[in-house]
Amino acid sequence: MKIAIGADHGGFHLKEMVRSLVDELGHEVQDMGCYSTASVDYPDLAALVCEKVDAGTVDRGILICGTGLGMSMAANRYAHVRAALCHDHYTARMSREHNNANVLCMGERVIGHGVAEDIVRTWLAVEFSGGRHLGRIELYSKC
Repeated sequence: MKIAIGADHGGFHLKEMVRSLVDELGHEVQDMGCYSTASVDYPDLAALVCEKVDAGTVDRGILICGTGLGMSMAANRYAHVRAALCHDHYTARMSREHNNANVLCMGERVIGHGVAEDIVRTWLAVEFSGGRHLGRIELYSKC
């Protein structure tokens, strides 16, 4: 899979770990920044990732900021993005299985690296179950 990843300064350290993990798992990683802890605006980084997901040039995206809230709000403004803010294994699994999330959002200041690793592994492995959930996704894609 092609995965675009981005973070603001509040998510920089977790992004570095996640980038390495995604690469180790055999996926193609496109690191869209940021590249240090210098202050940047999260909507700019969300745009770099979500424009790729929206256009279909990558399969999925991962966004990280301090809480994950700003990134998830910015990401869900894109027509073909279904961003999910996940804090644990269960929300990661359900975001893929029931909601077909194509952008994962996390907060570095909210979860530790071990939890983040479990979330990413789960989120990348779980497939959308379709069925009754497809109709629901089609309903909210009209909003």
